[in-house]
Amino acid sequence: MHWIYLFIAIIMEVAGTTSMKLSEGFSKPLPSISIFIFYGFSFTFLTLALKTLPIGITYAIWAAVGTALITLVGIIWFGESLNMLKILSLLLIIIGVAGLHASRESML
Repeated sequence: MHWIYLFIAIIMEVAGTTSMKLSEGFSKPLPSISIFIFYGFSFTFLTLALKTLPIGITYAIWAAVGTALITLVGIIWFGESLNMLKILSLLLIIIGVAGLHASRESML
């Protein structure tokens, strides 16, 4: 169940960050309110995931997958550019999280 909580936390974080962009600096009420709702859910589900999962790898996954997904949202929804440096940077984030996970496994 803890992995489901983490997945929900990631989706809520991406929705909250997307709401930040849509709020246009808190000038639009509905997206502005949505930021706090989505982040509230995100932190709630992240906290539930942390009851079982180790904090370092959990936070790394939450941040890395959230970063990758919000980058895709920016490219697809907001027309942001995609270039090799952006792709390489995302790959390095993924490699870093995999490295953290592998180091945890070797310690068990």
